[in-house]
Amino acid sequence: MSMLPNCPKCQSEYTYEDGLLLVCPECAHEWNPVDEEHSVEEALIVKDVNGNMLTDGDNITVVKDLKVKGSANNLKAGTKVKNIRLVEGDHNIDCKIDGFGAMSLKSEFVKKI
Repeated sequence: MSMLPNCPKCQSEYTYEDGLLLVCPECAHEWNPVDEEHSVEEALIVKDVNGNMLTDGDNITVVKDLKVKGSANNLKAGTKVKNIRLVEGDHNIDCKIDGFGAMSLKSEFVKKI
């Protein structure tokens, strides 16, 4: 049996072949392995504090109080954030938080809802 690559979307190891495509049974992602060789390096993989994969549009919760530069208020643990956007860099989540506005967060301080 040949070794198939992990799913580029969720990193599942249970991929299988379906004609010319590879399919992931966990997230239902289908891709052409020939085309994917060039874009695997470009895929942004972001995980929350528990190791769950985050994707654009997910809802998250802040897991600890965070100091906010330029504000007298702290971002409290348990704050819910809707519709995140993943970006590259140290602070890899862009979002809008009620009462704070646009903000960048580190994925190590959030968990997926």
